[in-house]
Amino acid sequence: LGLVIIDEQHRFGVEQRARLQQKGTYPHVLIMTATPIPRTMTLSVYGDLAVSLIKEMPPGRKPVKTYAVDSSYKERLRTFFGKEMAEGRQVYVVCPLVEESEKLDLQAAEELYLELKEYFYKAYEVGLVHGRMKPSEKDEVMNAFHRGEISLLVSTTVIEVGVNVPNATIMCIEGAERFGLSQLHQLRGRVGRGSHQSYCILVSDSKNDVSQERLKLMEHTQDGFELAEQDLLLRGSGQLFGLAQSGLPDLRVANIIKDIEILVQARKDVLDFANNYGMETLESVMKEELEKRFGEKFLRILYN
Repeated sequence: LGLVIIDEQHRFGVEQRARLQQKGTYPHVLIMTATPIPRTMTLSVYGDLAVSLIKEMPPGRKPVKTYAVDSSYKERLRTFFGKEMAEGRQVYVVCPLVEESEKLDLQAAEELYLELKEYFYKAYEVGLVHGRMKPSEKDEVMNAFHRGEISLLVSTTVIEVGVNVPNATIMCIEGAERFGLSQLHQLRGRVGRGSHQSYCILVSDSKNDVSQERLKLMEHTQDGFELAEQDLLLRGSGQLFGLAQSGLPDLRVANIIKDIEILVQARKDVLDFANNYGMETLESVMKEELEKRFGEKFLRILYN
């Protein structure tokens, strides 16, 4: 194996990505994502990854207008859905749950599907897709949506990646506070794929300050890297030499965002040492200390 390309990198676990790379002897690796996860950003800072950014929109595309609203906008949103569908456009409505839950006061996909099907009765076809359906059933619904036979699709996050319907112009996300920033950005990326103006509506009744701050960030930026950085500050970077992809990093003192200049300088010092004395010398000097600090997990990743 000479080349590994991992698309939608945030959907893979640390060990999954490692196993792919272990199928060859030091293969070239290209990782792609619109929303780099905090662990990836940490590794980027440390120099294990060379980062390339594509900031330009594809020709003809417009930024997706994003709005955070509460459930009092319910009727206005449905009127807006109808207006877009009357012009031949299509709509996604995403829910965090498949069935109604007593523990979580969230809009369930099946419940909302029946509600919207009745609301748009005979005027527009409403479809439902979720992770508990058989692959053949999901494909049938998604193909019908792609062909334009379904105007409004109620879904769980199974449509987060790999779905391309240029005619879809509205992404409405119920219970938006339940989703991570990266996931919200990925879902937003399902619309705005054609030449028509598209919209992302984040519906949330949460009064939590952090939730409100996250939704405001979505309103004000289309930059996946900036959102991932905020995700990093909110969730933590995960372990540098472990399997955790979020949470507190295993640094004792350094702050991965605030101390970036020191970290970059430290990386430069290590590279200079390796160039002057060789990797074997560097390894012999560092291995004992690294094993003491990070333990068996570090050795497993380093020498797998």
